[in-house]
Amino acid sequence: MQVYLSGGIEYANNFGKDWRKDLSIWLTSTLHHKVFDPTYESLIFFRKNFPNFKREQLKSLSFNEIRNIISKLIDFEISTILNNIDYVICLWDESCALGAGTQGEITVAKYFKKPVYLVTKIDKIKIPSWVIGCSQEIFNDFNDLKQFLQNKYLST
Repeated sequence: MQVYLSGGIEYANNFGKDWRKDLSIWLTSTLHHKVFDPTYESLIFFRKNFPNFKREQLKSLSFNEIRNIISKLIDFEISTILNNIDYVICLWDESCALGAGTQGEITVAKYFKKPVYLVTKIDKIKIPSWVIGCSQEIFNDFNDLKQFLQNKYLST
């Protein structure tokens, strides 16, 4: 099994690396699932395809440069969700509302029948209905999610 960790990057604290790192360790050690962490995988993608690119310089580039770079990243991540991912875990927080990638990732996952497990502390009435519609399950915290995943994947 392979899981995609969706959530804010561009507007998140530390690009959303902290929660992904903690959860990745648990997913690999407890469930033995492979993890696609876009904060890590995008760095590899950029090094390979745009070796001089630095994420923090993105907004200083021209519109066409941004579009070219991010369009290729989007293609890579959508292809990964379609071809390699079994399910998606999404942390929905304030940073997601400022960006667009998270919504796109979970929409693609939903369309291709990949379960989306949403973790959020945000009041449900403040979560866009589209996001709720893409989610198979919604959890208040990672502990509840972990219990669910253990029951689902270790009981079979």
